[in-house]
Amino acid sequence: MTPTTEHRPQMSVEEFEELERHAPETVRLEFINGKVQVKAVTDGNHDQIVAWLQRLCMQHRPELWLYAERGMKVEAYRRGRARPDGVLAPFGFAKGHGDWSEAEGVLMTVEVTSHDADTHQRDRVEKPGGYAAAGIPVYLLVDREDRTVTVFSDPEDGRYRLQVNKPFGAVIDLPDPVNITLDTEPLEDLAT
Repeated sequence: MTPTTEHRPQMSVEEFEELERHAPETVRLEFINGKVQVKAVTDGNHDQIVAWLQRLCMQHRPELWLYAERGMKVEAYRRGRARPDGVLAPFGFAKGHGDWSEAEGVLMTVEVTSHDADTHQRDRVEKPGGYAAAGIPVYLLVDREDRTVTVFSDPEDGRYRLQVNKPFGAVIDLPDPVNITLDTEPLEDLAT
């Protein structure tokens, strides 16, 4: 029986990093589950959601910063590469890291869904596993299509053991080590 190629990466991490370095600025590439993925260019509402979260994080936890689109080494053995919409870490975290940071010290990653065909598989299925495998304590998914906010936490064995989902407009707690309560009412106007 011939082994299937679905579990073999399309290329090595080193080959991906070389490809990503030479990609045009209009394209954002990620390497998740051994596959090269093109992440949609963001729109204004997407960017406003990230800015809203940056402001809230700064108000509640001034010693931290929500880094936008910071390159992260994710998945088991750091064999994946992702550019989360936000990475919450101590201010100064990215200093000296180059293009891709280790997950150590990261408290939370954030993804805001885009209006593209791959968002379900990428943000709702693959990213939680990659971030959990990297040991990132909290993953916040702002889902504009479903108009929900989902908090994934307690990573163990490559998956998050806890998942809390609330509709836009609800209050949701970002657990330890983040310890911020979000009133998601402003998201109702930014879902489109």
